[in-house]
Amino acid sequence: MSRRLVSITLDNLDDLPRRCRRCVFWELDPVSGDRAADPGLEKEAWISSTLLDWGSCGKIAYVDGVPAGFVMYAPPLYVPRSVAFPTSPVSADAVLMMTAHVLPEFAGGGLGRMLVQGVAKDLTRRTVKAIEAYGDLKWDGPSCTLPAEYLLAVGFKTVRPHHRFPRLRLELKNAISWREDVEVALERLLGSMSPERALRPI
Repeated sequence: MSRRLVSITLDNLDDLPRRCRRCVFWELDPVSGDRAADPGLEKEAWISSTLLDWGSCGKIAYVDGVPAGFVMYAPPLYVPRSVAFPTSPVSADAVLMMTAHVLPEFAGGGLGRMLVQGVAKDLTRRTVKAIEAYGDLKWDGPSCTLPAEYLLAVGFKTVRPHHRFPRLRLELKNAISWREDVEVALERLLGSMSPERALRPI
């Protein structure tokens, strides 16, 4: 079984799960997102702009040539939805991990660890100090946000508490120490996500 991790580009954007390919939850502010006539086109425009201005903003994992999971991330400046959370803003020295997903049929194979390590490696090379994310304390299934339980399990620490959406942070200098935790927690929590279920907005 061959596995590879590649950066998301316009050429492979269609390899995202169908619902995720057309989802602009993070890429547009709430009002613009509701008004988007063609979410798929908006997603493509966001990817194109972010790649040109900042660089790689996501990774796709392939197993034997089949897309099996992905993760997306970007500085908060490029993520309009990030300011809609009650625990915003994301720290100036951090990149926001927006969302991640592993297809159920590929759960348990270490793809979650592979994706997050790919992000950490990429951002470390780009001299980013930390990854931040908005956790969901009431997460109970597939959505655009990540479960707070997962983030805490892989080494994130709460930097701004909230009853629903705490903001959490992972210092990249600590990345090596949480690799094993990432494998366990990501496969347990992200591996159960089904792309066929609707992504729920906040």
